[in-house]
Amino acid sequence: MHSSAVFLIEFGCLILGLGLLGRFAGRFRFSPIPLYLLAGLAFGEGGLLPLGASEDFVAVGAEIGVILLLLMLGLEYTAADLVSNLRTHYTAGIVDAVLNALPGAALALLLGWGPVAAVVLAGVTWVSSSGVIAKILGELGRLGNRETPAILSILVLEDLSMAVYLPIVTALLAGVSLAAGALTLAIALGVAALVLVLAVRFGRHVSRFVSSDDPEKLLLVVLGVTLVVAGVAQQLQVSAAVGAFLVGIALSGEVAEGASSLLAPLRDLFAAVFFVFFGLHTDPASIPPVLLPALALAAVTTLTKIATGYWAARRAGIGPKGRWRAGGTLVVRGEFSIVIAGLAVTAGIEPSLGPLATAYVLILVLLGPLTARWTEPLATRLTGRRARRRPAGTAVPPGDHETIEGQDTVGRA
Repeated sequence: MHSSAVFLIEFGCLILGLGLLGRFAGRFRFSPIPLYLLAGLAFGEGGLLPLGASEDFVAVGAEIGVILLLLMLGLEYTAADLVSNLRTHYTAGIVDAVLNALPGAALALLLGWGPVAAVVLAGVTWVSSSGVIAKILGELGRLGNRETPAILSILVLEDLSMAVYLPIVTALLAGVSLAAGALTLAIALGVAALVLVLAVRFGRHVSRFVSSDDPEKLLLVVLGVTLVVAGVAQQLQVSAAVGAFLVGIALSGEVAEGASSLLAPLRDLFAAVFFVFFGLHTDPASIPPVLLPALALAAVTTLTKIATGYWAARRAGIGPKGRWRAGGTLVVRGEFSIVIAGLAVTAGIEPSLGPLATAYVLILVLLGPLTARWTEPLATRLTGRRARRRPAGTAVPPGDHETIEGQDTVGRA
């Protein structure tokens, strides 16, 4: 059969399968990420039916998927929001980084993987999944809860930290010298600061230049600019993902809203391809040997994320119930963890790191929705704090309000 025909059949079956898996996940209201990873395992090295003709195209699609994920993430924030969060919630960001990055780094060192792998695994365990958490908050009806701003502030700081972290990891994986690595970091920080300044002062002009009443032209211009900036950033070893994130921050207002609605389907398509691609390069036989370390790491970082959310919500003046809900919601890991692990897999620094990261994300992307729903009720039982009905007109402490069928009735937008 002609190679192009084989490619079309192979890639078409892959996309169809992903669509069916996504529909299955949607019916049972859980993230499709674990199913996409499993699909990659099934069709990759050592899988049931390895891909052949379409693997190169999937690799390119995966790279575009990472770029679109970060672009869409940047479009959700304005430069003013980022600066405000950085000023008011930086302490929570530091606590989050220390509590959740250290377990990953410690495990890598205990396994004898070396300092570079320790930095990579620290990032895998540090960053929560903004996309999955947003869906969880919406499904549980908590978008207007008083603890939600504390959750979102931590996610924003994590996303902003990636503009510094990813260039560091890229430089370490490339094996550059200390001077070259310092130069790369300085360039990344300078570019990020420049983009923030331009976005705050001249964001309207940038958005006006990109803006178009024709959706087709808007889509082409935004996507083109993003790919060019991502390519230049990668050439400077700053990371294509960071470049895409900064482009998203620079756009605001109606342009950002319009671009988000137009790019969302493309993001979902290529993000699914990205997760499959990561699974393709992970041999299923390599997962069982690292399953126990992955389970232990998941258990430890579940507790540290809950502690992070509890502390941040308490600092924001939220009551005990809201604190537990904030902690349970932050547990899930997803796209960023796979992006970070994917950099290490591509560099080939440690063969077991990819399988460990796959198992770790699979565990927490399944566990995360459960901890978001049940951490607060279980904590209330264990601590002996029973929900009590209050007389009409009695003030309800922030975040400690009555619930009906597990959903909040106070503080919802």
